Amino acid sequence: MRVAARIAAGSGALCLALTAAGTAQAAGTTAGSTVVNTVSVDYSVGGIAQTAVNASNSIVVDRRVTLTIVEPGNAATSVSPGQTTAVTTFLVTNTSNAPLDFGLTVAQPIGGPGAHGGTDNFDAGAPATFIDSNANGVYDAGTDLAAAFLDELAADASRTVFIVSGVPIARINGDIAVVTLTATAREAGAAGAQGIVLTQTSGANTAAMDTVFADGAGATDAARDGQFSARDDYLVSAALLSVVKTSRPISDPANGAANPKNIPGATIEYCIQVTNASGGATAVAPTVTDPLPAQTGFNAGFGVFVDGTINATTGFCEGGTATGSFVGPAPGTVTGTLANLAPGATRTLYFRATLN
Repeated sequence: MRVAARIAAGSGALCLALTAAGTAQAAGTTAGSTVVNTVSVDYSVGGIAQTAVNASNSIVVDRRVTLTIVEPGNAATSVSPGQTTAVTTFLVTNTSNAPLDFGLTVAQPIGGPGAHGGTDNFDAGAPATFIDSNANGVYDAGTDLAAAFLDELAADASRTVFIVSGVPIARINGDIAVVTLTATAREAGAAGAQGIVLTQTSGANTAAMDTVFADGAGATDAARDGQFSARDDYLVSAALLSVVKTSRPISDPANGAANPKNIPGATIEYCIQVTNASGGATAVAPTVTDPLPAQTGFNAGFGVFVDGTINATTGFCEGGTATGSFVGPAPGTVTGTLANLAPGATRTLYFRATLN
C-alpha cells in the first residue's frame, strides 16, 4: 500500500526527523498492522521560529505466508507386520506473520525412492492425521484426536502432527511405505472451523492487506504455493524365522538302541530347530505348536525340552529345560515357548513319541 504525503514548506533550512512504528518479530511485523511514518519540518521566518509542518505516511503490513514441516529425528519409523497403530511424527511451524489455519492431507506414492533410502513398495493402511493435544510430542491414543486441520496456529507457533496407520501382516523385513504430509495455508477464521484456502494477491500492491506466498519447496510441492510437504518412511522390521524339523529313532523292539529302525513300537525323537536369520527383528517368545501324527503316542516319561541347542557333531537336539507341555487326548499336541530369539540365534524344542 502507498500513500503520498504533501509537505508545505517555506524558505530556510530543512530539518527532517523520521519516526517509525512496529516491532520486529521472528515472523516479522504482524500482518494487518499499520506502520506510521511521520516527518516534521522546522523552519523560521525573519528569525522567528514557526510552527513545524508535519506529514505522515501509513502503510498496512501485508501477509507473508510461509511454513515448514520437519520430521523430528530424521529417520525412518520402524514398524512390525500387523501393527495396527504405526505412528510417524511431524512438526508443523507457522513462520508467517499472521495466525493461520492449515489443512492437513496425507498421500502415499506409488513406488519411488524412500525418504531415508530404499524404495516404496507398499501402502500403509488407512493413514489419518492426529494432533498432539497435550503437547508432549508422543502419540497418546484416546488423548490425541484425529483432525484434518490445524486451527488458529499463531505466527511462530508449532504443532506436532501424527500420521497413524496400519501395517499389513504380510509385509516382510525391509519393506517400505512412504507417507507424505502436506499442510496448506488457510484463512484463520472462527475457532474450531477450517478457513478457506488462501490465494495470493495478484497485480500491484493494494491499500488493503495483501497476501504473498513466500514458502519454500517441500518434498512434493513447489515454492511459493502456500503449501509445504514432508515425507517419512514406515520401515518394516520383521523377524526372519525358519524352522527345520528332523527325527531319529532312539530304540526299537527288535534292535534296542543299536542301529534302531522306525518300526512299530520304536521310540522316535523329534527335533524342531527355530532360527532367526541376521538382519531382522528379535522374535519375542516364539511358541512352537506341534500336533502329533495319529500313528504316534507321546512319551510322557521323557518330557518336552525347550531352548536347547544343536550338537555340532551329531546334528541332534540337546540341552534345554523340560518346560514344554503336552495336551491330549491322543494323539495330542506338543507346545513350548522359546526365549526371545535375537537375529542370528537358534533355539530348539524336542520330545519323544512311540510309533504305533
